[in-house]
Amino acid sequence: MHSCRLFDRHTQTHYHSLISIFSSTKPKRSTMDPYKNRPSSTFNSPYWTTNSGAPVWNNNSSLTLGSRGPILLEDYHLVEKLANFDRERIPERVVHARGASAKGFFEVTHDISQLTCADFLRAPGVQTPVIVRFSTVIHERGSPETLRDPRGFAVKFYTREGNFDLVGNNFPVFFIRDGMKFPDMVHALKPNPKSHIQENWRILDFFSHHPESLHMFSFLFDDIGVPQDYRHMEGSGVNTYTLINKAGKAHYVKFHWKPTCGVKSLLEEEAIKVGGSNHSHATQDLYDSIAAGNYPEWKLYIQTIDPDHEDRFDFDPLDVTKTWPEDILPLQPVGRLVLNKNIDNFFNENEQLAFCPAIIVPGIYYSDDKLLQTRIFSYADTQRHRLGPNYLQLPVNAPKAAHHNNHHDGSMNFMHRDEEVNYFPSRYDPVRHAEAHPIPPAVFNAKREKRIIEKENNFKQPGERYRSWAPDRQERFIRRWIEALSDPRVTHEIRSIWVSYWSQADRSLGQKIASHLNLRPSI
Repeated sequence: MHSCRLFDRHTQTHYHSLISIFSSTKPKRSTMDPYKNRPSSTFNSPYWTTNSGAPVWNNNSSLTLGSRGPILLEDYHLVEKLANFDRERIPERVVHARGASAKGFFEVTHDISQLTCADFLRAPGVQTPVIVRFSTVIHERGSPETLRDPRGFAVKFYTREGNFDLVGNNFPVFFIRDGMKFPDMVHALKPNPKSHIQENWRILDFFSHHPESLHMFSFLFDDIGVPQDYRHMEGSGVNTYTLINKAGKAHYVKFHWKPTCGVKSLLEEEAIKVGGSNHSHATQDLYDSIAAGNYPEWKLYIQTIDPDHEDRFDFDPLDVTKTWPEDILPLQPVGRLVLNKNIDNFFNENEQLAFCPAIIVPGIYYSDDKLLQTRIFSYADTQRHRLGPNYLQLPVNAPKAAHHNNHHDGSMNFMHRDEEVNYFPSRYDPVRHAEAHPIPPAVFNAKREKRIIEKENNFKQPGERYRSWAPDRQERFIRRWIEALSDPRVTHEIRSIWVSYWSQADRSLGQKIASHLNLRPSI
């Protein structure tokens, strides 16, 4: 019977060519193309797949317990996506490649022991050594520090109970709320892989699918989008963490750094002037200020929410695209950060300096914030790739407190060990478990889901922020958006979507952008 063919004519030809290649004992080098049978994006599947070819039915949301989380480790697609992304660059950081570091101390100034049992926050007057790294986010290690870009603000506390890494940015919100989209977001913000040029049409195309990004753009395209230097820059933990006291009571918490010398930024003309003469102006300012004894200082504030009250708001407190209103949830002072010592070696204490939001101490815990949940895996994973599996043995990353475990061997391991017992438990090794410390007591009863959160509310806060500005600041913001949307490769559809988004945030804002682009504003 010949009514059912297993191969079409093209497939038969390809099949016979493969047979001839593998059966020939002396292949003709001149006729063989070494790239002929390589994987090619030209033959991509019409739908998303994993690296092994399995179809992906949702490439936008992590697999969570219920719609809000926490995220499940069994989400293989998420882990594979992040693990591949973490290994895209060698050895430069994928993001935050351009940075400057300094050392100093953190001192508690206000008692918050009723909120947390963290040892380094136990009482006013307690000081903890720190190292801080400031950075630009998207551009390469040698890029100018005057580019419009978020800035990293990462603090490593060397506490008596191990290290605590508070890894954040200078803006209190983020572009996306689910780490599933982090690799896509960075790819869109990075240069075009074909031309290696950062292009607005790629950025606007990607974020046109994510209206939750409006709030972040209200910061990035604002006057504060280019800080004057690192000393005159705010910092934020961005993610929602959890504070837990000795009784086990938990509170959601946001961390905020406020510079004592105020916030200062560069407008376009100033940035061009500064960047034209010095690509490292912020690094030099930080170094020179400390060397001259003009020590930068920030005040640490927190906002807290009782998890029992999280449904009282018109936004999800765990959504990183939202700020917590300070008139409802006031800033509470905690302490001060002083940078009084320059690093001794740029490579050892900047390039090898590594942060990870998963590194916490008793009294501080994670929340179900979807972006934080993915950062817990991704940051440590990328550091192990960039610096090696023993990166926490490097002096700048190692805890100052005593530590004991059976993690040993592996690349670049330089810890002296003379133990004979490298397993647990053992009657020959007296090491024991530490005393239990409280963690959030939440009980979960939900089904596995891949979906967005219920309270998106993407437009309210960006609109409120825009309306809080003076008219000249609004005009500069509008001008930056018109310039971005005027990219010749931005389609009419994408322009219309962005006008619609900004109209929903503020009707007059949408109308002004539309009129400059000769578009009809619509919501």
